[in-house]
Amino acid sequence: MQQISERFIEDLALGATVLGTGGGGDPYIGKLMAQAAAAMYGPADLVSVDDLADDALIVPSAMMGAPTVMTEKIPGGEEVIAAFSALQDYLGREITHTMSIEAGGLNSTIPLVVASRLGLPLVDADMMGRAFPELQMCTPTMWGISATPMAIADEKGNTTILKTVDNHWTERLARSICVDMGTTAMIALYVIDGKTLKESCIPGTMTLAAEIGGIIRAARTAHLDPIDAVLERIGGFRLFSGKVVDVQRRTESGFARGEARFAGVDADAGTTLRIRFQNEHLIATRDDTVLATVPDLITVFDADSGEPITTEELRYGFRVVVAGVPCNERWRTPSGLDLVGPRYFGYDLDFVPVEQRVADRLRGS
Repeated sequence: MQQISERFIEDLALGATVLGTGGGGDPYIGKLMAQAAAAMYGPADLVSVDDLADDALIVPSAMMGAPTVMTEKIPGGEEVIAAFSALQDYLGREITHTMSIEAGGLNSTIPLVVASRLGLPLVDADMMGRAFPELQMCTPTMWGISATPMAIADEKGNTTILKTVDNHWTERLARSICVDMGTTAMIALYVIDGKTLKESCIPGTMTLAAEIGGIIRAARTAHLDPIDAVLERIGGFRLFSGKVVDVQRRTESGFARGEARFAGVDADAGTTLRIRFQNEHLIATRDDTVLATVPDLITVFDADSGEPITTEELRYGFRVVVAGVPCNERWRTPSGLDLVGPRYFGYDLDFVPVEQRVADRLRGS
């Protein structure tokens, strides 16, 4: 185990926003919540997947809902503890660890609040390797692992336990409850033991996110380009340089849905990029050419600072670099694409890896 430092939290929040592809919640709010919990209750410990006992009982903790709502409805921290505690009571067993359900901004730091307040270690892993908008979009679903029993809690003191027939029903019913709770809520779900976690989850994502955040920080200090440094580390590609000319965003059915449009600059001058999103970026199209699609990562960086920008932060006039990053290989399997491929989200096209799309464009230029 290693003790999680304040610097680790800073870097984790920043790096997880790169992996979060526009979603995962406001990293600044999550960072402050994690730092406050560490200051009051003591820092949490980070444990590697390899060091988990097979009979360890792990439960992820997270926020559910539309990130846009969180700009006005800021969580206090009690909600996630209520959800976690309610699920432990229902199980009648002691939960030994918590973890992140996704590598996204706030949802990478919310488990640190639980870990500090309840004295639990945080597992260095997640269930996506990035962020996705729906609850069934987790690698354990491909192993037949149920998301329920699941607990969901709000700031008013309401708590619900769900037990569903499959993970798509978990998403459907939990989303309805979440909307009634104010379109954001805190959750605990995917009860899993150490042996199963080793087989079905994605290891090392918390340390990877913190490393990415550290790369951005170090590049700024050295007056280097942080975007290039990050993309070199994670095997990503610059897809487009431009400025935001329009953002259409709506909160609908518990999601932040919309489209952002960018006018190209420099080598991309005279072209237009469109990104469509559902909490997370789903597809990036330059004029009539698809540059990248889900499940690969589409990340928007501030062109000057190298800061990743979430969907709710995008504003007119921002100068940005849009990058594509290969997703975890599990999502590129037939079962993975059934869960999170472009056709699931209603796009009539097959998934093509971002590196192949880049190579095809270079050959055609």
